[in-house]
Amino acid sequence: MPKPELDATDLRILAALQEDGRLTNVELAERVHLSASPCLRRTRQLEAAGVIRAYRAELERAKVGLGLTVFVEIRVAHHSRQNAAELGDALAALPGVVACHMVSGVADFLAEIVVPDLAAYEQLLTERLLTLPMVADVRSNVALRTVKAHGPLPLPPAP
Repeated sequence: MPKPELDATDLRILAALQEDGRLTNVELAERVHLSASPCLRRTRQLEAAGVIRAYRAELERAKVGLGLTVFVEIRVAHHSRQNAAELGDALAALPGVVACHMVSGVADFLAEIVVPDLAAYEQLLTERLLTLPMVADVRSNVALRTVKAHGPLPLPPAP
């Protein structure tokens, strides 16, 4: 898929929306030094091109009853394209999996799982993860505290 050409204005729009996705078009236009119509047109073009994938609220996990984050390394049994695809699909469908990546190294997948507590993770692990036939090994890393959850993507310098 070709990478869209992003000019300095596009990059300013993206940076502003990463900082605050609730900006109105008028507020966004003011921040990036455009009038409202061209700003809206550019934002819609970025959405249509798939550069902007979604807008969402970032929730405080503990305040909605999700006090435990676990980073889980999973190895695929009997490496094959089909097993990897099936495991990826199974992980994506698991409740509590908020992010999942196919990785290189000791593990094949790295999943970020968010659950209420250790008992809930144990149940997910023993009743769901370990019952998947394509799982060879699972290593759990419990997050003690979050230093940085996620931040804005490091956009390239403006042309």
